[in-house]
Amino acid sequence: MSGDGRTALLIMDMQRGVVSRLDAAAPLPARLAEAARAARAAGALVVYVGVGYLPGHPEIGPASAFTQLKEAGAFTLGAPEAELHDDLTAEPGDVQVTKKRFSAFSGSELELVLRAHGVTHLVLTGMVTSGVVLSTLREASDKDYALTVLSDGCVDYDDEVQRVLMDKVFPRQAGVRTIADWTASLSPARG
Repeated sequence: MSGDGRTALLIMDMQRGVVSRLDAAAPLPARLAEAARAARAAGALVVYVGVGYLPGHPEIGPASAFTQLKEAGAFTLGAPEAELHDDLTAEPGDVQVTKKRFSAFSGSELELVLRAHGVTHLVLTGMVTSGVVLSTLREASDKDYALTVLSDGCVDYDDEVQRVLMDKVFPRQAGVRTIADWTASLSPARG
């Protein structure tokens, strides 16, 4: 990438209450912090996407897959579990958006932000791979974004699901690269 401002790194669902649910996710925020630093240096937009709800969770109906969150009163906007993981820091110029369902586009300002910045290429990371990453990839593909998934920038509860998605499903719609491979390919932004 040549710093043309047309790429966005999406760091999705890297919230305290999400990362804490899976021991294998513990090193992920630090790896994504490195990817974010490299993206900023190359002039890419860094977007943190997290799930969050109004008090009382009026966005969640009785048939929703998210009823357990409503019943638990979890991920209310501003609650500690809804905050960005402590190993990640939004820097000036980064954007934070709040989604309501699996896809990063669902109920969020993401598409408006991407269009406002002329973004045409999304680099996807986050937790969990079979949730937010898969759902966002499918919707972004339908919206004609070019896509990259950072294989070691995602984690899932099921190792076999992770492998199948990275090896068989995602390559049909996205480039699949490691963080190191992707960051090595970046060019510094021009002053």
